[in-house]
Amino acid sequence: MSAVKRGLLLGAGSLLLLCSNTAEAGEADLRIAPFRPFGFEWWLMLGGMLVCCGGLAFGFAMYRRLKSLPVHRSMLEISELIYATCQAYLLTQGKFLLLLQVLVGGVMVYYFGVLAKKPAFDVAVILLFSVLGILGSYGVAWFGIRINTLANSRAAFGVLRGLPWPASSIPLQAGIAIGTVLISVELLLMLGVLLFLPNRLAGASFIGFAIGESLGASVLRIAGGIFTKIADIGSDLMKIVYGIQEDDARNPGVIADCTGDNAGDSVGPTADGFETYGVTGVALISFITLAIRAPGGTQADTDALQVLLLTWIFFLRAVMVLTSLGAYWINHQISQRRYASRTEMNFEAPLEQLVWMTSGLSIALTYAASYFLLKNMAGDPTLWWKLATIISCGTLAGAVIPALVRVFTSTKSRHVREVIEASREGGASLNILSGLIAGNFSCFWLGLAIVALMAVGNAFAWQGAQNLMISPQAASVFAFGLIAFGFLGMGPVTIAVDSYGPVTDNAQSVFELSQIESLPGIEAEIERDFGFIPQFAAAKHYLEDNDGAGNTFKATAKPVLIGTAVVGATTLVFAIIVMLTEGMTTGLENLSILHAPFLFGLILGGAVIYWFTGATMQAVTTGAYRAVEYIKQHIRLDQSGARASDEDSKRVVEICTQYAQWGMLNIFMTILCITLAFACFDNYLFIGYLIGLAVFGLYQAIFMANAGGAWDNAKKVVEVELKMKNTPLHEATIVGDTVGDPFKDTSSVSLNPVIKFSTLFGLLALEVAIQLSAGGQETLRQSAAWVFLALALVFVYRSFYSMRIKTNAAV
Repeated sequence: MSAVKRGLLLGAGSLLLLCSNTAEAGEADLRIAPFRPFGFEWWLMLGGMLVCCGGLAFGFAMYRRLKSLPVHRSMLEISELIYATCQAYLLTQGKFLLLLQVLVGGVMVYYFGVLAKKPAFDVAVILLFSVLGILGSYGVAWFGIRINTLANSRAAFGVLRGLPWPASSIPLQAGIAIGTVLISVELLLMLGVLLFLPNRLAGASFIGFAIGESLGASVLRIAGGIFTKIADIGSDLMKIVYGIQEDDARNPGVIADCTGDNAGDSVGPTADGFETYGVTGVALISFITLAIRAPGGTQADTDALQVLLLTWIFFLRAVMVLTSLGAYWINHQISQRRYASRTEMNFEAPLEQLVWMTSGLSIALTYAASYFLLKNMAGDPTLWWKLATIISCGTLAGAVIPALVRVFTSTKSRHVREVIEASREGGASLNILSGLIAGNFSCFWLGLAIVALMAVGNAFAWQGAQNLMISPQAASVFAFGLIAFGFLGMGPVTIAVDSYGPVTDNAQSVFELSQIESLPGIEAEIERDFGFIPQFAAAKHYLEDNDGAGNTFKATAKPVLIGTAVVGATTLVFAIIVMLTEGMTTGLENLSILHAPFLFGLILGGAVIYWFTGATMQAVTTGAYRAVEYIKQHIRLDQSGARASDEDSKRVVEICTQYAQWGMLNIFMTILCITLAFACFDNYLFIGYLIGLAVFGLYQAIFMANAGGAWDNAKKVVEVELKMKNTPLHEATIVGDTVGDPFKDTSSVSLNPVIKFSTLFGLLALEVAIQLSAGGQETLRQSAAWVFLALALVFVYRSFYSMRIKTNAAV
């Protein structure tokens, strides 16, 4: 921890450069149109809060239901051990988050208190909301691991009856509970700010809240991604080295792998989803406040129009919670009737059906709600269906993009089959090349789909919505923000299918680690206590097969989240552009590649994306080396039927946590310092940088996520369908899978919060820099830029050279 503290102190000291007396700021004074207490819109929003309370009640009812499901003590013991190690991990990350909040909070105190000259009480409220943002990300992540570690043992036990249905229904119950709680908490907090905070505090509190949740998501997503893949690689490589099973109980790395499944595939995505939902909302609030004007009207008319649009946005969010729950219930009834008594099932089918059903219902209710609220907006009786169509483009993307991802990652896809065929004669080399091919092709098709849907939304935005903008060009940005909103319209279901994966993965591990098959008299005991004769062979097959479906749908959620991050960041960047161009009236010629600083920023954005990819994978590589080294020294293969000691298992967890934090420190401090540096260098360089970060990050994330998904499921097909474990083909796919692990679950997914944090924190950083120039302190601004850049380069250097594998041999 001393190295962590030294790094944080170094960064904190550097921030003092900006603490000088400057003029007033503008972003701090974001004025959100007030809701008239007890008016129609106010009551509608209050109804939305009641829906959120209902969503929370549903989530906790599902928690109690899962907890009450039958489970054998041997499996329960393993799932509780996994939860205990997850708790230890989260507590460690919580302490780390507090240290980072002190650093970022210091910048916020200076910005709002010193620069914007807000009263101490107002600054305290803004800081409170930044802490609430962190606690929200942290709290829903904790709920996620608790319910997942209940579901994993129940799913593993449920399939012992010899039927596959529990392996599908139980993880999905856990997932919908997490998704509903996540969206309900987020929406409840945001509606509370809109309805009950004074107008002078609401805008700044939203910015503070968004920065807090973005900080929380960044730490939990990046550190979780590093942790999980250190553990996964360390555990998987033992299959090649010793020819043992994937979840051999003698392997001390298996418990760490199970913890990692939750740290990386549950904690990270849950915190990321919470932040994505919130930041997209804040982006739309900022846009509506800054860019929407009543044509030819007074300020009162503008306020009324903005209130109407905000009501529409948040009413739709509440409606979509109900839509997701309704679609889940209908899908559950259909799937239960179809599969409950079958001995074979397509595990992907209920998930795919749920996604499309939710999309269809959401689109239908979007049009209905839009007609109800917007049918006479601004004197244009056609705007309601045009705006509804724009949102529906995003909602449709939430189903189309996962369908496209399955083309490249599903166990039944031709790309995955190509990876397997290439591995038969070409071994690991051609396996890796074929996975890279799948990732590259996926970028083309997903990019085409995203642009097509954005183009449709853009076309409708220019059919009347431009008349509501401060500048017609803002209509396109409004369309992109609504599309990002539509992306998340199926929020509970998107999170549910993503959370399905860690439960299925853990369920398989719980089955093996419990060693339930070898317990004396186990068949008679289960028949006596639970009323059925266990079918161990069938259960093992179902769990392995279902893990492939979990891998596929984990992969489908990744491009949805990164796509939302990019489109939402575009809307936030527009808020910065409005500030720089004084309401789109001057300086627009600088937003062009003909303006050199803007072009430099685009290139620098790409450079940072590729550094980030390398830094995250370096942390995984070094940590995995240490984990493998320790496991080799402590694995006891001569003790047949024994389980690795808890002490050895916990030591592997400690190694994973240690390298996750070291890697996270270097990465976060680089992002923080480089954001401050580029903001201080030049206004338009920074705009270009944020755009470059988003565009390069989009394709890098899609490429890495889908290549990794193809490698992962190629291994799963070899294990489950071909039943060729411990063969050269299996070893080749294991190598591909270990390459794909940091691709799909570390680097790609961590780009989401990095893009959003850079944009949100950049709002503050750039305004501080602008006020330095306005106050005649350009020299201080440029000096600060060089100091922050130097600090960033120190942490970039550390992210490789301080993280290198150190051995006794000279290399």
